[in-house]
Amino acid sequence: MFYWLMKYVVIGPVIKAVFRPWMVGRRNIPAEGAAILASNHLSFSDSIFLPLMIDRRMAFLAKSDYFTGKGLKGWATRMFFQATGQLPIDRSGGKASEASLNTGLGVLGRGELLGIYPEGTRSPDGTLYRGRTGIARMALEARVPVVPVVMVDTGAVMPIGQRLPRVGRVGIVIGEPLDFSRFEGMEGDRYVLRSVTDEIMVALQRLGEQRYEDVYASTVKDRLASAQAAKAPSSRH
Repeated sequence: MFYWLMKYVVIGPVIKAVFRPWMVGRRNIPAEGAAILASNHLSFSDSIFLPLMIDRRMAFLAKSDYFTGKGLKGWATRMFFQATGQLPIDRSGGKASEASLNTGLGVLGRGELLGIYPEGTRSPDGTLYRGRTGIARMALEARVPVVPVVMVDTGAVMPIGQRLPRVGRVGIVIGEPLDFSRFEGMEGDRYVLRSVTDEIMVALQRLGEQRYEDVYASTVKDRLASAQAAKAPSSRH
């Protein structure tokens, strides 16, 4: 009830009036049953516009830090993420990754839509980067289709590091569902998982015509951080 109230009464109408989001390919989202919506990731706002623009309820896996803030700001952030269908996950790896997988499978097991960013983090420069294989494992274990989604101009409206959005139009392009039933029972094969993940990334690249680089976005971010640290003036005298 809280989700729908925020979507159609409190948050949704305001965001639609200000940013006038458009969508192409709405018919490609299954009217019922579980599916994974695999999206490129340009901005924090991606997780707001996509759930807002589709008719069905969906959930995104969001880093747990957004749910653990203190004080009024922490409470407001937590309420906002819950209202937009975000589910907290620990992205530290190991057992945390397994827990994240189980959280996603739980959503799919209920016949709902699950949003995933295959790149694992926001693109630092608008390039589409190599996908993480967790999405493939979820798709094969849950036996659900994967729907490619391309967010358009959300990075311009709310760039990384900016607290308040700029006013501008954003768009969403929904591609045709990808069927991986031919790999049923092979979710334990890492070569199959990589093949499925790469197929998803190819679909995203073709749909959005983004420049693609076969390296993890997190690796690029680490390189950029190291380069910035090297350029920073030394505090030593």
